Amino acid sequence: MSKISRETYNESIAAVLKGSVENKRKFQETVELQITLKNYDPQKDKRFSGSIRLPHIPKPRMKICILGDAAHIEKANAISLPSMDVEALKKLNKNKKLIRKLAKQYDTFFASPALIKQIPKILGPGLNKAGKFPILVNHEESLQEKADEVKATIKFQMKKVLTLGVAVGHVAMTPEQLLQNINQSVNFLVSLLKKNWQNVRSLTVKSTMGAPQRLY
Repeated sequence: MSKISRETYNESIAAVLKGSVENKRKFQETVELQITLKNYDPQKDKRFSGSIRLPHIPKPRMKICILGDAAHIEKANAISLPSMDVEALKKLNKNKKLIRKLAKQYDTFFASPALIKQIPKILGPGLNKAGKFPILVNHEESLQEKADEVKATIKFQMKKVLTLGVAVGHVAMTPEQLLQNINQSVNFLVSLLKKNWQNVRSLTVKSTMGAPQRLY
């Protein structure tokens, strides 16, 4: 059960959106959920991790590149998804600098089944070190749907500190879309915590450059 009323959600979301209109930026601001935990010892307690697909895509500008075979390259071109084939990867010649540059260029990589096994051999450990080892995409799957799924999925992962932040939307969304995304994110996060709401010190939402709005 959520401890946050619909009224609180509406007020906070309205304040975030109002701030983004009054101080219009040259880029589309992301809306982030920021969480502070309590009664949690990152050293002793089990660190949680979980992913959830939100109803509305929070990261529409996420950059994805498929490392694909001929069939996948053709499908990628049809939906304007950046792609690279084996020959293009081999041209990087395991050059660490070029592979780092490639890893920085995109948020996520997909790979065809035939290519995924060859990636360590062709590229070395570079993508893995950057935390961007490709996601396997089979030929039966729609590339567009897979891309939308990745753009709509957020991950909560406990690290060594008691604060986390995740992108739950952007300022071009409607208040209702933001409410649905934020509400699902909060409920999912609380379900991951050992003592549920007793582990939550505070929850705030804010746009990239905006002021934080307290939810809880």
